[in-house]
Amino acid sequence: MSFKSIKTTLIALAGLFIFTASQAQEIQRRRGPQVVSPEIAGDNSVTFRLYSEDAKSVKVNGSWMGFGENAEMTKNEEGVWSVKIDQLEPSMYHYNFILDGVSILDPRNPQAMRDGTRYANTLLIPGETSEVFQVNDVPHGTIEKVWYDSPTLKLNRRMYVYTPPGYASSKEKYPVLYLLHGGGGDEDAWTSLGRANYILDNLIAEGKAKPMIVVMTNGNPNQKAAITETEPEPTNAAFAMASDQFPVSLVNDVVPYIESHFRVLANSSNRAVAGLSMGCLHTQIVSLNNPEMFKYMGLFSLGLHPDDNNLKDIMKPLIAAYDKNLKTLQKNYKLFYVACGTEDFVYDGVQNLRKKLDDNNFEYIYNETGGGHTWANWRDYLTDFTPRLFK
Repeated sequence: MSFKSIKTTLIALAGLFIFTASQAQEIQRRRGPQVVSPEIAGDNSVTFRLYSEDAKSVKVNGSWMGFGENAEMTKNEEGVWSVKIDQLEPSMYHYNFILDGVSILDPRNPQAMRDGTRYANTLLIPGETSEVFQVNDVPHGTIEKVWYDSPTLKLNRRMYVYTPPGYASSKEKYPVLYLLHGGGGDEDAWTSLGRANYILDNLIAEGKAKPMIVVMTNGNPNQKAAITETEPEPTNAAFAMASDQFPVSLVNDVVPYIESHFRVLANSSNRAVAGLSMGCLHTQIVSLNNPEMFKYMGLFSLGLHPDDNNLKDIMKPLIAAYDKNLKTLQKNYKLFYVACGTEDFVYDGVQNLRKKLDDNNFEYIYNETGGGHTWANWRDYLTDFTPRLFK
């Protein structure tokens, strides 16, 4: 190759390099600064960041805040919005950015969850009390997505079934916890939001809870499965709460399916049922109308609300069931667990329930915490409840 050819080639390569470098700079300019969000400091304060040159307002809405509260973010000269949140207690939280009035996910945080039709990012603050929610170096159970026929609801439906570590390789039979979600949720809620499988993994590994099967159902009687999986059937929490179709289906369809398809100890001493909010209502309906079926019951964040205009029609048959079957239940149960936060809007109704139980000399365990109607509480209640089962 002649010197002239070499020179021409080098000039061309130099031009290509300059063009490629300028392209990269333009791409980087369009992307903007590569921010870190969320950034957790050693004192558990958290800084959130979002790049947006054109936004007029950016806020953070987090589950650690009061209802309707937001934290305003400020913009620097590079177009990066940020806010620092003071120290948070070790737990799992969720949050969204609100950009010019529109709720969006944090694009720098790949951890997200779904709550019905709402999506949010998750934030896990490390510490002793949040270790039980984490993916730790312990044996893990298995989540199966099981389809089953429900003659009661005239649907083929889906539920999640957690089997404990060692289930597949053993011949052992296990007790069962039927774990019910709240209004607006579905069969995905207790794993996605509640971290139930990790809670069980960690408690079993520490010897605090017995190995058990956990059945997480869809409490919306009009749905085959979560709305992300099948043709959308809207979640109607009011309909699901007002109807006793799902509680009847749990007894007639779900329990028989589990006991014929999984290795379980099929007796009342090895059955538990628990739920949050709407699932707590379903738990009460199931246990009171079938007082000899379950020995263990967990009621998270719902009680008796006869004076609530929105719940009066729902509460009348439930109160009647208490009056009719509480004595029978009293002869057969081993654990009746009630839990509620002091800031929960259902707090007064839970106190009504406690009064009814006290008036009938019905023994129960009561766990009162701070906080409101939130997954932060329900994860804690599950963590406290499961070690008490099947003793």
